[in-house]
Amino acid sequence: MIAADTFRFLGVERRIAEARDWDRADWPALWRYNAHYFDDLVATDAESRSAWHEALIARWMAENPPARGIGWDPYPTSLRIVNWIKRALAGHALGDASLASLAAQTRHLRRRLEFHLLGNHLLANAKALVFAGTFFEGREAEAWRARGLALLRRELAEQVLADGGHVERSPMYHAIVLEDVLDVIALSRVYADVYDAADVERWRKLASRMLRWLRVMSHPDGDIAFFNDAAFGIAPDAAALAEYAKALDIAADATPLADIERLDASGYVRLQAPDAVAILDVGRIGPDYQPGHAHADTLSFELSIGGARVFVNGGTSTYELGTQRTRERSTAMHNTVEVDGADSSVVWHAFRVAQRATPFDVRIGADGATRWVEAAHDGYRRLPGRVVHRRRIELRDGRLVVIDRLEGRFRAAVARFRLHPRLTTQIAADGAGAVLDDGRRVLEWQVSGAASANVVEGRWHPRFGASENCCVIEIALEEPLLQTTFTWR
Repeated sequence: MIAADTFRFLGVERRIAEARDWDRADWPALWRYNAHYFDDLVATDAESRSAWHEALIARWMAENPPARGIGWDPYPTSLRIVNWIKRALAGHALGDASLASLAAQTRHLRRRLEFHLLGNHLLANAKALVFAGTFFEGREAEAWRARGLALLRRELAEQVLADGGHVERSPMYHAIVLEDVLDVIALSRVYADVYDAADVERWRKLASRMLRWLRVMSHPDGDIAFFNDAAFGIAPDAAALAEYAKALDIAADATPLADIERLDASGYVRLQAPDAVAILDVGRIGPDYQPGHAHADTLSFELSIGGARVFVNGGTSTYELGTQRTRERSTAMHNTVEVDGADSSVVWHAFRVAQRATPFDVRIGADGATRWVEAAHDGYRRLPGRVVHRRRIELRDGRLVVIDRLEGRFRAAVARFRLHPRLTTQIAADGAGAVLDDGRRVLEWQVSGAASANVVEGRWHPRFGASENCCVIEIALEEPLLQTTFTWR
């Protein structure tokens, strides 16, 4: 919130100057959703805008009649309920009108729980019922709390996998759900006599597992890897969530990560050499019942060298239906192999996936100082040539080897390696090349089994509403076997 009626969400600044602006059809739905979240009420420096917030709450109630407009959708309603209550618990008492509105919002939500979406949306609904049912008193409030707690128990058991990862396989949404868990633990400390000790202990253990998962899925720069829907600036990073957990007396596992970290239930692997970290996707794109945040990124990877990102997946800048959203979810935006111009999983609409790649033959190990991962997927078996893509990635100090094998018939196949925007590249006639950082050679590569190697202009989307130029190494396969070797000093 940058003025009394002006907001910056997803990199875009707009005024909500009159009632119709809360739900303008010509503004993206996600931007409008953010306007109804009221996240700024609990921002780090929220106290400096307290008068704005008071007026904004009054405006919202006057300009958003019950059950009318996008702001009454279950998801923004859930987030707004929690944020209004957090502000009240921080010392800004809600007036009678605000309390009445908050109760009306909770009643409305209780009738519209998002069982059709499940996933993080249903968890947000459950959390809101728990917050409202704890904040208010009386039999109705107790029913809200009981319903919310029952949903929370069931959904956390379903949605948090054995390795601590969130079922939707998005590091960004994992961090959002982890914050939800920490929020409920914090609420249980404020209302200690309301909560069952067994529930609280279960949430604390869950939070510890989720914190460790997020460490594994973060680069040395401290922020998340870009698999499935992921972007910076939406969820807190691992360090911020660890600090929150520490304030709740939840000890985050600070032991150094191993050279090989397996997240078997989620389908991710982290390989670590003394000077590099690779994070690989060898798992399913997400749960069959909710693949809305999935990308066609099977067998893709990201790489950091010397603490800085080198190879990056394409990221996420929009949820709006259209060519940009489709492109960002495509195989071509990820560091893997595209066959005959098709995506490994059939992503369509804004949040849909048809036929999905299934990984198999996953093997992980080490030979001396070399850490390696092998896996295959069947996403291209739907094509006439019934192609299976097999990939082996080997990491050791100063070297990364990527071996791709295509079993079946194909007309054209391209392996892509997307470089972080700070990096440029040169390419020689024999297909070998070098990567430059401010004119300094930091990486070299050689290929075997390629028809051609080219460097093309690409895009990287680190935040919603943001896009940066980058270089993409494109290697066309001439034979079924391609080996790409990257070396650095």
